[in-house]
Amino acid sequence: MTDRALIKRITSRHTVCGGRPCIRCTRIEIAVILDGLADGMTESEIIDHYPQLTKEDIHASLAYAADLAHESVWKTGTHDEAEAG
Repeated sequence: MTDRALIKRITSRHTVCGGRPCIRCTRIEIAVILDGLADGMTESEIIDHYPQLTKEDIHASLAYAADLAHESVWKTGTHDEAEAG
């Protein structure tokens, strides 16, 4: 599945989770999936916790994050913070 096709799995409605991006109109926010992955959870662990998700949903979250990383504004630590960490 292409990144474009994956990203179509993501919706954002002002009446669901305050408009934050979610998987297919669920209340499972992309940020929650990405947080789990960042904390070291496996795809299987995330799906065990949210059984309505599929591997494609997790891949869609990653594709969405990659798309955002290509934007012109980034939220990162400063150079000094990165070296101290």
